[in-house]
Amino acid sequence: MAKQSILGRIAQLAKANINSMLDQAEDPKLMLDQMVRDYTSSIAEAESAVAQTIGNLRLLEDDHREDIQAASDWGRKALAASSKADELRAAGNAADADKFDSLARVALGKQLQYENEAKDAEPTIASQTQVVDQLKQGLNAMREKLGQLSSKRDELIARSKTVEAQTQVHEAMKSIDIMDPTSEVSRFEEKIRREEAKVRGQQELAASSLDAQFESLEDLGELTEVEARLAALKSGGSQRAVESGA
Repeated sequence: MAKQSILGRIAQLAKANINSMLDQAEDPKLMLDQMVRDYTSSIAEAESAVAQTIGNLRLLEDDHREDIQAASDWGRKALAASSKADELRAAGNAADADKFDSLARVALGKQLQYENEAKDAEPTIASQTQVVDQLKQGLNAMREKLGQLSSKRDELIARSKTVEAQTQVHEAMKSIDIMDPTSEVSRFEEKIRREEAKVRGQQELAASSLDAQFESLEDLGELTEVEARLAALKSGGSQRAVESGA
């Protein structure tokens, strides 16, 4: 995977607008599950690629340090050879002095070679360091985004379960609502009310029959009184007739 491709992909995923994507999704939970899988897979791939990029940078840095160290070592060798040549020349040994001067030149050539190699590597190291920093930041952003996705998914799942539980409770309450005229309890209550009304009707009927009987007794008493008075009148009339004849 090319470094620029990695950087572009990480930047794209890290900048993803979760809420906007969820608003357009037919099934947000399924979409979040898929996004979590995609981010997890992409992070794993990016981590591997970034680790390789960091490893290559560390190799460049190691080579750069080795070049600097080699240039320093060859510089010391050149100085030692030149000093020896000066010493031999001062002692009158020009031939050996020339040999050490030649060695000093070779060492200086090596020093220059390693310095140039170190210098040439520095722009690449600087560029790679910048890329690695960007990749690390992108990875951290992706990890944060993955955390947001996971939290959002867990939140939606919890809310979905809550709604489901509330719906179940509501349906259960509807099925046992004692005020529902179609429920068994209401029908049983209505049956009892009808039986109670029937009993009250029977009681009223019985009371009405008893009253009628007492009224009959009262009527009978009145008739008896009338007959008694009629008999008294008749009896009284006969007596007056006897008295007047005498």
